[in-house]
Amino acid sequence: MTKAAILVVEDEQAQRRLVADILKRDGHMVAEAASVDEALGLMETTVPNLVLCDWRMPVRDGGELLKEVEERGLDCSVIVMTAYGSIAHAVEAVRLGAADYLAKPFEREALRLAVQRVLKTRSLEVENRRLRSQASQAEGYGELIGKAPSMQLLYRTMQKVAATEATVLIAGESGTGKELVARSLHRNSNRAAGPFVAVNCAAIPETLIESELFGHERGAFTGAHRRREGRFEEAEGGTLFLDEIASMPLPLQSSLLRVLQERRFTRLGGTGEISSDVRVVAASNRDLPQMVTEGHFREDLYYRLNVVGLEIPPLRSRREDVPLLAEALLERSATVHGVEIGSLPVEILRRFMEYHWPGNVRELANAVERLVLLSEDGAVQVADLPPEMTRSAPGAKAPFELPSEGLNWEMMEGDLLRQALKRCDHNRAAAARLLGLGYKAFLYRLEKFGLAPNDPDIGTEGPDMGN
Repeated sequence: MTKAAILVVEDEQAQRRLVADILKRDGHMVAEAASVDEALGLMETTVPNLVLCDWRMPVRDGGELLKEVEERGLDCSVIVMTAYGSIAHAVEAVRLGAADYLAKPFEREALRLAVQRVLKTRSLEVENRRLRSQASQAEGYGELIGKAPSMQLLYRTMQKVAATEATVLIAGESGTGKELVARSLHRNSNRAAGPFVAVNCAAIPETLIESELFGHERGAFTGAHRRREGRFEEAEGGTLFLDEIASMPLPLQSSLLRVLQERRFTRLGGTGEISSDVRVVAASNRDLPQMVTEGHFREDLYYRLNVVGLEIPPLRSRREDVPLLAEALLERSATVHGVEIGSLPVEILRRFMEYHWPGNVRELANAVERLVLLSEDGAVQVADLPPEMTRSAPGAKAPFELPSEGLNWEMMEGDLLRQALKRCDHNRAAAARLLGLGYKAFLYRLEKFGLAPNDPDIGTEGPDMGN
């Protein structure tokens, strides 16, 4: 028997106590209220799983309690107790959201059965919400979106490592979302209340990157007119994201290694050491192990950064995520630009699925934003896709062009069937695939042109028959 927290709302004390005692003997935790206002006061601190409420009470009735439960968004089920024969009240109660009703006077067993029935239904609803929530989470982690197996593996690893202090190295092509991964790790870490500081190592001149990371003292170099704190100090107590770490000069790599090992650094031109409480997350779109082999990246720094490695798959390897990403990006872009947009047309989604996405999710986001900006009356058009998605692929054959004098369709179709069979050595399954037809559709056309499947001159299914 399901045990639950139940609130009994009944103005008649004897009736209220009787119902409460029955429920208590079944092991439920029972609270009592003599009015709707008293019940709502109790629910401000503790929301029960189930409320049993009399319909007719002084001042405010059961209908008003149902309305309050709905308006306040209280997560509880309600059974209404109404006088025998008052079917109109029962109908009204159900319309207002009651899970069930009991007609007074009712038997003890009728009460118990009604309570158990509603609690069982509620338990199933709670489980369904939990499963839906899990399914929703399976489609993303933080701002990351994707339900492909490779993304699920990434989410599981992120969940394990987020709350630790481990240094993380993120690998992935440009545009896959390396900074999103880093931000998600930060938000789900014990440092979430601290700063998240992102540095693109490739965007900073080699002569300035040391000052950018560690800061400098006044007079450290020409133009250093005052002391400046670096990114490590800005990120104190939080996370420092070093993007494109492969671009960091070799001399500075040794300084970074020292900070990671000793958690101390010195400003450029300074003498005193500064302690550092920063978690470092690095990322690269280049092959760091290969760079180590070639001597362009320190091996000891690579292993110090790669305590936990995360690899973001390119978009072309998880095409099943493209529609999910496209719709999410469409909604986001439409909100940013204040445009009302419907769903993406099937033809656009088809072209998205067929495209190879060298720029990954960033390129998809740009394509979707272009569609939103060029949309008319809330509709997006295939013609507004970027040119590379509307022209034929390199090397693709030109589409068939209808002769100016026309053609005999029936004759051409029959001839194509015969040619396909001959080219495939009369293997009907292979011939069907050659023509891009389903096997059953192919057999139908053979019959249509008198090329019956049982004709020994036509062919057989063959060992590779498909459907």
